[in-house]
Amino acid sequence: MKPGETQLTVARDGRLTPEMEAVARDEGLAPDRLGEAMAAGRVVIPKNRIRPDVRPLGIGSGLRVKVNANIGTSPDDSGPDNELLKLAACHEAGADTVMDLSTGGDLQAIRRAILARTDLPLGTVPIYQAAVEAVGTRGGIIHLSVDGLFEAIAAQAAEGVDFMTVHCGLTRAAIDRLRSQGRVGGIVSRGGAFLATWMIYHDQENPLYEHYDRLLNIAREYDVTLSLGDGLRPGSLADATDRAQVEELIALGELARRAKEAGVQVMIEGPGHVPLDQVETNIKLMKSLCEGAPFYVLGPLVTDIAAGYDHIACAIGGALAGMHGADFLCYVTPAEHLKLPSVEEVREGVIAARIAAHAADLARRRPQSWARDRAMSEARQKTDWEGMFQHCLDPIRARALRESSRPSAEDVCTMCGEFCAVKLVREFLTKC
Repeated sequence: MKPGETQLTVARDGRLTPEMEAVARDEGLAPDRLGEAMAAGRVVIPKNRIRPDVRPLGIGSGLRVKVNANIGTSPDDSGPDNELLKLAACHEAGADTVMDLSTGGDLQAIRRAILARTDLPLGTVPIYQAAVEAVGTRGGIIHLSVDGLFEAIAAQAAEGVDFMTVHCGLTRAAIDRLRSQGRVGGIVSRGGAFLATWMIYHDQENPLYEHYDRLLNIAREYDVTLSLGDGLRPGSLADATDRAQVEELIALGELARRAKEAGVQVMIEGPGHVPLDQVETNIKLMKSLCEGAPFYVLGPLVTDIAAGYDHIACAIGGALAGMHGADFLCYVTPAEHLKLPSVEEVREGVIAARIAAHAADLARRRPQSWARDRAMSEARQKTDWEGMFQHCLDPIRARALRESSRPSAEDVCTMCGEFCAVKLVREFLTKC
């Protein structure tokens, strides 16, 4: 692309980029149809223009539901080596994108190491770096400077980050709404908490909202996709779909329109903790207010009491959200709310979210997804174990489980042995 062009502006001109053509092939879509969806802002391709080797990936309407995995250090566990092992686990488990949420150690070195070792689109939350630097050099988040925040955004864009979570919709009006109504869970977004702390202390507007055009200029220069963050997402079922959340969402819809008008790719982040009966409402509300922009949901988690198993609560909510139109699922690991996840817990989180995404694709009648399930069923009917391993979401675990309990005959498993229903009926039908 020429300088100043983005995937969005090229699509609006009626042209196709190599990335659009690659995504169309991967999704089984006509390239022109994909280009139309991109021109309308219903699909994004997160790819920083300076990253030549990133895998083209489409997120949005009519495409396969995608899965993101979060990795990153903390102040209590800042070693980068373990995060690179987690990155490898994300690749092995089939994550579509990765976000580096590091807040401990040398943040730039960690981010650059991750960029060097992955061809997946990489996302970040730049305010983390800006806040950590403010604490380290000035003694507190309240001493964060507006220029420091935008310098962190520009620096990460220049390094090749493909998409960024920016909590632009957390306005003073939204905080006032939160104060007036009260909440059980308060603010659970880390980036949202950083900004709210700064805004309340200084009695000033959110700089990402007030200086939004400055953000758009950076994003357009590098074709960074903006993921408009939900700083007021509910962290408790009791707070789901409350006035503060909706106040922020209204602002995000307005900001999404401004981004698209500026030629900047944009998607919207959503809740959070949401009961099953409100998931569809949240998806439809967002799609309406944000004019069909791709929707990126954290979970949603459908219960607050699944500590240790939040990846399951997340998969239940994610499947329902995807069925109703969510485009991008952020995984949750079994360690959510409890600790920094291990390598194995990262892997479990990716697989759980992929199950949810695939279930949603089936509900949306995606032909490729149905073909894969049919192939699995046919392999099962033949007791073709290698065929089953080939088509399942996690062949490594499936193979390991079978090898751990070997049957007396190769064409059965130890659950039923010689009384295998599939084998008995197949043999009976063959004789008849």
